[in-house]
Amino acid sequence: MKDPIADAARRSHLRQLREAALTRHVISRLPPGFHGRWTHRHWAHASLLASIAVLCAVLVPGMDHAFARPINTPLASLALPLPQVSQPVPKAAGQWAVVNLRKGESVNALLGSLGVSKAQIAQMMKSPDARASLAKLRPGSELSIDAPGNGLLRAIRFQRGGDKVELSMKDGGAVDAKVLPQETEIRTVVLSGTVGDNLWESARKVGLTHANVEEMTDEIFKYDIDFDSDLSPNDRFSVVVDQAWKNGELVTTSGVLAAAFTVDGELHTGFRYMRDGKLEYFSADGRSLKRPFIRMPIPYARLSSTFGNRMHPILGRMKMHKGVDYAASVGTPIMAAGDARVKFVGQQHGYGNVVELDHGSGQSTFYAHMSRFAHIRPGERISQGTVIGYVGSTGLSTGPHLHYEFRVNGVYRNPLTVTMAPPAPLSGAMLAAYRQQTQRAMAKIRTVEKIIYPDMDHDTVVASAALAPTKSARN
Repeated sequence: MKDPIADAARRSHLRQLREAALTRHVISRLPPGFHGRWTHRHWAHASLLASIAVLCAVLVPGMDHAFARPINTPLASLALPLPQVSQPVPKAAGQWAVVNLRKGESVNALLGSLGVSKAQIAQMMKSPDARASLAKLRPGSELSIDAPGNGLLRAIRFQRGGDKVELSMKDGGAVDAKVLPQETEIRTVVLSGTVGDNLWESARKVGLTHANVEEMTDEIFKYDIDFDSDLSPNDRFSVVVDQAWKNGELVTTSGVLAAAFTVDGELHTGFRYMRDGKLEYFSADGRSLKRPFIRMPIPYARLSSTFGNRMHPILGRMKMHKGVDYAASVGTPIMAAGDARVKFVGQQHGYGNVVELDHGSGQSTFYAHMSRFAHIRPGERISQGTVIGYVGSTGLSTGPHLHYEFRVNGVYRNPLTVTMAPPAPLSGAMLAAYRQQTQRAMAKIRTVEKIIYPDMDHDTVVASAALAPTKSARN
């Protein structure tokens, strides 16, 4: 019988020998220099191996589901109602269905998709007016159709030009066409913006028409603002107009009722009013913005010769130059400098084709070297700005230009420096009527000025600006 104490001692001795052998084996595998402490590299390797072990423990147990055979589950079908593609969906419920004509779709096909019978469609198209009007409809056109069902068609409404037209079926198959009355709404609005890079583009973007811009530049402010050189991108304009709206669409825009233009911090204003049967623009206090004469009766021109003695370019000797010359291309329109009666139209020696205008009170203007005349005749009354001829080079001329003279009681005056009294301001009952008529436009301008000049006296800003001398007056 074995001694249990000796047996336990032997097993303990064998365990100690195995541990010593394992220690010697591990030490033999370690890199040189290891003294029982792990380096950063050992810890990195250990961390990587631990991470891999954790991932395997998480992922491997679930892999058997990925390779398991799928269980056959019976499929279920669900029927869903789909809309009819060919059937236009009405935009408004009720008796009238509002639909739009699609590209490539005829009115006949549209009516058929709404349940109208072929017989009813053919009956409608028998009318020449209906056939011609419906054939002109474009894709996207809106139609209102009264089709109560059972293949019947009672009426069709659509837009034709600026009118709303209704075609209705009558007893006996006749088709009645009539224009429906439409309500037009007039809105007085202020269209405001900054000059930016181009006044014309900026004005059109805010809603002004081409005619509105021309009114500003060629009528209201043409005496006070040089639109070629005075403007900067931050200068502002505000224009009051009446807009006519029909069925939610802008139909027409009126002429300028009032306008304000701020140039280099200086405010210019103008309000429209009819005096003695003529439309004019006045300041807030009733002074006319119109001047008796236009300084430069030709657009897009360059001053090429001034008033006074000079060496004549053709005669080669000193000679009094009794006017000023504006160089411009052939065909440039020439305007009447002021309201006048046409005194002479024809040829005069070295001046070539000329026009002479009598402005009354001993004042007259003379225009020479024209290529051709406008449709004017001697004795005719014309207004300031009326085109009287076109630039040319007739007579003694070295190139196309306008020779322009200004005379007072037969004495030649320098057109660039001569001063004339402005038209009489409004007064009395006419001034009261003017203020009453322009009150609405004045209120609109003041509303805008409150936004532009929040720190100023809003009730007097427009009037004070009108009373202040303008640049042209100071110069």
